[in-house]
Amino acid sequence: MTTLESGQTACVTKPNARFMLSHPAHLLAQGFGSGLSPIVPGTAGTLLAWLSFNVLTARWPEWFSTLHWAIIIAAGFVVGIWACRKTGRDLGIPDHGSMVWDEIIAFWIVLLVLTPSGLSTQFWAFLWFRFFDMVKPAPIAYFDRRFKGGFGVMWDDIIAAFYTLLVFALWRTL
Repeated sequence: MTTLESGQTACVTKPNARFMLSHPAHLLAQGFGSGLSPIVPGTAGTLLAWLSFNVLTARWPEWFSTLHWAIIIAAGFVVGIWACRKTGRDLGIPDHGSMVWDEIIAFWIVLLVLTPSGLSTQFWAFLWFRFFDMVKPAPIAYFDRRFKGGFGVMWDDIIAAFYTLLVFALWRTL
């Protein structure tokens, strides 16, 4: 159980579209519905990030240039802290599995840094990112336990993105 700003208590173990649409923070934190996937919602959120990055960049390159993506990602991280904090509080679980905005922002970072890259490179980046996000090797697990609230939800995925990019940096030096 958790206390909402209105003074009511809530504990939603299985959020649905009604919950997601009840507040803009929920819609964002739950990745516009991708986090409501009944199986592997984090993977669904990462797939949404991959698809949206490629579609938006190809369709509107003047609006989704490298600089614009960097601004979108930075703003998305800051807004994501608020959205994930609010949604986690309303769900009664600070890092509920349906919250996938952290995966979206982190994977956009990976795709932005790897640009330009083909689908094969992006596929391997997807696999490595999901691996690091699910396994949570040190220090990801440390940050996941240590930092709570919206910042903690967002930060551990940024570290997973860093690990993914580190794999590619090491691969390119070999």
